Amino acid sequence: MALTLEQKQQVVAEVSEVAANAYSAVAAEYHGIGVAKLTKLREQAREKGVVLKVVKNTLAKRAFEGTKFECMSDGLTGPLLLAFSMEDLGSAARVVYDFSKENPALETKLISVGGEVFGPQELERVSKLPTRDEALAILMATMKAPVTKLARTMKEVPGKFVRTVAAVKDAKEAA
Repeated sequence: MALTLEQKQQVVAEVSEVAANAYSAVAAEYHGIGVAKLTKLREQAREKGVVLKVVKNTLAKRAFEGTKFECMSDGLTGPLLLAFSMEDLGSAARVVYDFSKENPALETKLISVGGEVFGPQELERVSKLPTRDEALAILMATMKAPVTKLARTMKEVPGKFVRTVAAVKDAKEAA
């Protein structure tokens, strides 16, 4: 059933709004995957804060105009599933990567991060990007390391002195 002009405008507006707020996007060809498996993929995506959209490529191209995903427009061919990361850079790539391990029919075509397009070979690398919480933990550990090392060094000076005095005491008692 063909979409009316109003329905097409609504789809373009909806996808454009999602694209404007997303951190990254993955376009994957879903041809050959059953409805039950796609439903499972949608559930996994919802849990991870990923928005999945299946729209006509011409509507997606219009929706991407003026967004950082406009660079994907040339590669939108065939039946594509668009996954948008709403929480962190790698969440859409993680969902697609994990699902494609079990279902090889889901074939990644494009990945867009920060206004740049990457090929399907970069899916694993993008999926391994840390989440926001992991990145903050890494940053805090890096910032804390010099202070911790200074405290250990400062504590070691009196500790070494005490051990030296104890060794002298033990040596005098043994003599």
